[in-house]
Amino acid sequence: MHYFQYNARDMLGKAKRGKVQAENRSEALEKLQSQQLIVFELRELNRTLNKELSFGKRVKKKEFIIFLRQLSTLIEAGVSLVEATGLLQEQTKDKFLKDTLKYVRIDLVEGVRFSHSVEKHPKIFPELFVNMIRAGEASGELDDVLNKMAVYYEKQYDMRQKVITAMSYPVLVGFVAVAICVALLVVVFPQFTGMFSTMNAELPAYTAFVLRLSETMQKYWYLGALLLLLCFILYRIIVVRPTGKLFLDTLKLKIPVLGSFYQKAILARMTRTVSSLLESSVPILDTLQISGRVIQNTVMEQVMQECYKAIEKGDSLAGPMEAHWAFPPMVTQMIRVGEKSGSLDSLLQRAANFYEQELDYAAERLKALLEPVLILVLSVMVGGIVTAVILPMFSLYENL
Repeated sequence: MHYFQYNARDMLGKAKRGKVQAENRSEALEKLQSQQLIVFELRELNRTLNKELSFGKRVKKKEFIIFLRQLSTLIEAGVSLVEATGLLQEQTKDKFLKDTLKYVRIDLVEGVRFSHSVEKHPKIFPELFVNMIRAGEASGELDDVLNKMAVYYEKQYDMRQKVITAMSYPVLVGFVAVAICVALLVVVFPQFTGMFSTMNAELPAYTAFVLRLSETMQKYWYLGALLLLLCFILYRIIVVRPTGKLFLDTLKLKIPVLGSFYQKAILARMTRTVSSLLESSVPILDTLQISGRVIQNTVMEQVMQECYKAIEKGDSLAGPMEAHWAFPPMVTQMIRVGEKSGSLDSLLQRAANFYEQELDYAAERLKALLEPVLILVLSVMVGGIVTAVILPMFSLYENL
């Protein structure tokens, strides 16, 4: 992305001066003309000297939600946008958000629209937020849109925390199981090697196998670390390739048990996003583009692109979804009914509520299902190593 400094006048002849973000000069000019500005000067800014437009670190989601809720409350209470931005700049603890709000306030004082100002900071303000603000300015309901955005991001944050909580348990138990097994093989099991060597009896085949495994891990432990590093590098290589990312996203959706949980999380995010955008009067084509990028799953993003093409041709939005395995019949039927009745936003809101509730139930079911399975696996892994120690003792006892 490039940044351009412009000097222009609006339709009333008022001077306007600011910065715009675009891929090239032509796109920057189009953006300014779409704002009904007559451009007199447009020059590209030095990217190094223009660091304030894009910070290297994103604001924490929780901090951003607090900012939205406070801004919504202040605007609803009748505080001007300039004053509200200044107040929030003073009290926020996040350095990056504080610096960004300083530049936003300067823009607002100079007469720049709020949507145009926040658009300059994509690392802080997501595309979804910018488009919702733009719609709110056009309809004169900025306070209502800010409140909807606060609710939206709160729900997204809660849903994300539920997914993290549900997935962290099996990951933690798996990590503990592997750590215990490695510790037993590398630290504990070698303590019995001397005892085994004094036995006149031949070691059981299973004990001999575990003993060789323990010796190998002690001598060539660095190969294990190298294997983990290679797996990580391979994963990064696959992820950056479109075909590789598509394969991984498809795999996530088709994994037994976990795939269904992941699908519900994506459907909840998609329906909530589309509903919020449509409710704020964002055009349907823009809504589909933004929602596709918010979904964060290549499989469903491709379906949203097909939906975009279908709407452009005048076809039904539900058509491409009905033809794809990733979208359940309930979602497609609600979309089709919503298109016919003109209440697509409200029906998708109901679908979002349903899938968010389903996600709660799925998280509890997943935890209840995985807990005994993981405990069983941990018991088998640890018990297998303990058994390798006990078996020779039985053989020794039989030879006495």
